[in-house]
Amino acid sequence: MTALGPHPDTSPRVRRTPALSICLWVLRLLTAAGLAVDAYVHADLAATYDPVSRTIGQGDLFRVEAGAAALAALLLVLFGTRPLVWAYALLVAAAGLGAVLLYQYVDVGTLGPLPDMYDPLWYPEKTASAIAEAVATLTAAAGLILAVLRRARRRGPRPEARRGAAEGRHRRRPGPGR
Repeated sequence: MTALGPHPDTSPRVRRTPALSICLWVLRLLTAAGLAVDAYVHADLAATYDPVSRTIGQGDLFRVEAGAAALAALLLVLFGTRPLVWAYALLVAAAGLGAVLLYQYVDVGTLGPLPDMYDPLWYPEKTASAIAEAVATLTAAAGLILAVLRRARRRGPRPEARRGAAEGRHRRRPGPGR
């Protein structure tokens, strides 16, 4: 008679790995899509903001955001299991969302070489960008956590922990009277 369910030799760690990989892929695609929308909107609007400049123009800043978001999306698709890639994607998405919300609600004025980018109106492109950045921020944070957990799970316990468990004893720290 055959047993139903997973093979008895299969540990829970091995069984959860495919589910973790699937979750990471879904998060990769959602985050990359959010960053792609962010990149498209900023690249599309950059020429509109070229006249707004001091030393560094607002159009230039939009192009930098578009490039950073496009790079983050590409890196996620290619190397989305690495925590550093997820951290970069989280940084780009959160910085974009933070900037749009800051300049939406606060008239910061000029900051050094940066122009005054206060824009209290919501329009379709700005709304799409803010929503995409918010989704990308949340999914990148979740992806970063899962990528770190996946890396820790693949590395397994430290060698001295494995050796102590295999021998059936634990190491004691040297101290007085021992």
